[in-house]
Amino acid sequence: MSLGQELGSIDFESMIGGPLSSVIKAQSQSSMTSVDFIKSVGFDEDNVPTMVDFSYMKPVEVEEDGEKKITSKKYQLSVPILTMLPIPFIRVEETNINFNAKINSVQESSSASNRELKSSLEAKVGWRPFSASLKVSYSSQKSTQSSAKIERNYTMQVNVRAVQDELPSGTERLLGILEDAIEETPVVAE
Repeated sequence: MSLGQELGSIDFESMIGGPLSSVIKAQSQSSMTSVDFIKSVGFDEDNVPTMVDFSYMKPVEVEEDGEKKITSKKYQLSVPILTMLPIPFIRVEETNINFNAKINSVQESSSASNRELKSSLEAKVGWRPFSASLKVSYSSQKSTQSSAKIERNYTMQVNVRAVQDELPSGTERLLGILEDAIEETPVVAE
């Protein structure tokens, strides 16, 4: 397979689309977490805002015998809990996808052959006995070596940066309405 074919066979759609889909799903889950938080913390089963009551002493000016005096009076404050808590609303601000592909292809091939022919002739001449000998040897050696080495290195880096986002206008309006429900009343002594 050539380098071009190798790179062409990489599924870039999944490699880039997969992390982006994950970011979109994470953003959706974050939104649902915000909705669940508002419903479970801010309202009771009857969709009435959950209120937190505080009592405190407050200096007030009273007139006794024609004189103005400052005295302390006990007050009760009822505050919707959602106005006191940060509402989790996370937004993915930036996503970076970095992909590196490194393909090393090495192919080695070597061939060697060795042929050898040996012969020897030996002759003896004599008077009566005549003798002769012939020796022949042949050897052939061929070796072929072939090796291929292909390395594939793929690295992928995904960086996601999430920030606390500004509240949507509907949530801001809800908090404004709840702030108007803050009520301060003097405690009547019994």
